[in-house]
Amino acid sequence: MEPDPNPEELSSDRLAFYIEQTEAMAKPWLLAQLRLKKLQEQRDSLPEAQYLEALADIHQDLMALGEWWVGMEDEAFG
Repeated sequence: MEPDPNPEELSSDRLAFYIEQTEAMAKPWLLAQLRLKKLQEQRDSLPEAQYLEALADIHQDLMALGEWWVGMEDEAFG
């Protein structure tokens, strides 16, 4: 199995392609990385308030994940 790519080195299109090709739609941390990458790419064209609101929304979604992976580490991250 290929390791997850470093999202900082990928465009949102390439990260989305990776997620699709590796059937990783069930990996919420990768979907959050995709949202963050898209937001990063749009940052210069967004008003600061809109950017911060979107960033807070992504953060809230990440925090809502909690420790869903406890007990299934190998399956989730292996």
